[in-house]
Amino acid sequence: YNYDNISSITPAGFSAKGSYWNQPTHSCGTAFAVNGLSKDAQAYFAAGGTGILIGDGQLPHYSTEQIMEAYYSVKVNKALTVTGDFQYVRNPAYNADRGPVSIWGLRLHAEF
Repeated sequence: YNYDNISSITPAGFSAKGSYWNQPTHSCGTAFAVNGLSKDAQAYFAAGGTGILIGDGQLPHYSTEQIMEAYYSVKVNKALTVTGDFQYVRNPAYNADRGPVSIWGLRLHAEF
């Protein structure tokens, strides 16, 4: 399957450094995206096609996938950064019959 048929229609976002609120080792940001499938990709998944991340043999009610993501990152010390992340996805896998889904994440980045 050719993933060139998946496109991000309206990506937007921002990131800010913590120096704006007197926390120079912090940062935060948010992003928004609306992703869509071409007509060929919609037909492929509706006919039972599968891909790495989407496709379960059903796509009766196609809809754009709408994603909002926000994060907050803190550099704890010279070697460790901790980031909390939240994603909200409407119509996951382009299926209006699914979701919405809330995804929480925690990332630890260590440098030695």
